[in-house]
Amino acid sequence: MLIKEVILMEELVKEILKFRDERDWKKFHTPSNLAKSITIEASELLENFQWGAEYADIENIKEELADIFIYGLLLSEYYNFNFEEIIREKLKKNRGKYPISKAKGNAKKYNK
Repeated sequence: MLIKEVILMEELVKEILKFRDERDWKKFHTPSNLAKSITIEASELLENFQWGAEYADIENIKEELADIFIYGLLLSEYYNFNFEEIIREKLKKNRGKYPISKAKGNAKKYNK
């Protein structure tokens, strides 16, 4: 990641934490509440596609994705995870589970 991108990510996390702290919401942001919130927001995202993609509200999709990302960053912050690091670790793991030779153009799970 470029230095500029790292700084922007750090600034974004600081902005999210400031928003939360100004409202005294940290006490509500337990791991279980954050995990529930991610699930709720993911359901709200999915609602856009309930009757078909042609009915999806693009602006609402952006808002729901932002909510999911914010809650994910807050959960990462709670556990002091490095967001970039855990994503890269998961990508590495997925590369092993889904090698291009077996996975390209195939939607089957790695163990099928």
